[in-house]
Amino acid sequence: MKDLSECRVLIVDDVKANVDVLVQALRDDHKLSVALDGEAALRSMEKYLPDLVLLDIMMPGLDGYEVCRRLRAAPNTQEIPVMFLSSLDEVKNKTLGFEVGGNDYLTKPFEILEVKARVRSLLKAKAYSDAVKEKMAAELAVARDIQLGILPSNIAACVAGTDFDVCATLEPAREVGGDLYEVLRLDDGRLLVAVGDVSGKGIPAALFMAVTTTFLRTMARQYRQPEEILAHLNDALAVQNPRGMFVTLLCMILDPAAGTLTCANAGHPPPVLVRAGVSPRTILPCTGMVSGIISGTEIGSEMLTLLPGDTLVLYTDGVTEAFDSAGTLFEEGRLLGCLGRAAGLTADETVSTVVESVRRHAAGLPQSDDLTVVAVRKVR
Repeated sequence: MKDLSECRVLIVDDVKANVDVLVQALRDDHKLSVALDGEAALRSMEKYLPDLVLLDIMMPGLDGYEVCRRLRAAPNTQEIPVMFLSSLDEVKNKTLGFEVGGNDYLTKPFEILEVKARVRSLLKAKAYSDAVKEKMAAELAVARDIQLGILPSNIAACVAGTDFDVCATLEPAREVGGDLYEVLRLDDGRLLVAVGDVSGKGIPAALFMAVTTTFLRTMARQYRQPEEILAHLNDALAVQNPRGMFVTLLCMILDPAAGTLTCANAGHPPPVLVRAGVSPRTILPCTGMVSGIISGTEIGSEMLTLLPGDTLVLYTDGVTEAFDSAGTLFEEGRLLGCLGRAAGLTADETVSTVVESVRRHAAGLPQSDDLTVVAVRKVR
């Protein structure tokens, strides 16, 4: 936990005498910054981010209330504690101070010992909160590494010699998420490619993702057809699912010898077929309901013959449901549009085309959902 002597206190008051008193009282205990008005205080925070703000209310230009509002509106300052030091002693003034986000309110003239005690109390609370957040962030970083380590580690080696080129990427919206993909070389030489999206986000979705991936690999070793794999996976998930979570899953098996693809789709967005000379189109729609809710559900499959140069693009709704600043979704139409220029690209280039198009659309906004893209290209 951060030592209180390393904590920075920003004193904001337009009366120099008040500033001098506070500096004299606190300079031996904490690092200090000083601002004589609201605008100067905001500029000071761009250079030195404080751990606590001692804020006067009646100042020229921006008053203390407005300064506090702005602190609470900015992501990097919204959790900095604010203690108002003001000669305004009416209840309505104190009430407004707390309403705009103040953590404490002390009326002038104040006792120095009380100021120091309240400063220490607020700094201790912030230091403890920061330590907890740092610990959680470190643990989530480890969890992210573990989760990403569950995914296939060497797709190129897995598909070598199959006449298929496969590339995949997964970007969680938070530290951990609920998307998954799988690429497996089966015992008979066929390839299994799957993509899924767990309901919800964060740690619960990540745990359900790990369980789903484990079941998927287990069922792939026991059953030959994608509809069998998904049916038994669904039953296994549904047996113990107290939170009622579910996962959409698209599972397809590629036969390199025959050049065919058999696909079962449990409630997942249909993939896009990119073929030279024709417009990209979605194919292989749902053949069953989402997995994990009810055991014993029926699921079918469809077969498709792939031509040399064909690419199938699998994705999660983090692609089509990406927002721009106006709240407009990326949607399926933009996905088809960007893939209209993808004929002849490698699987890696196709994945990059989709991801870059989504990023341009979002224009720097945070991801609204986990994003996964898998491209499967028949080379010859």
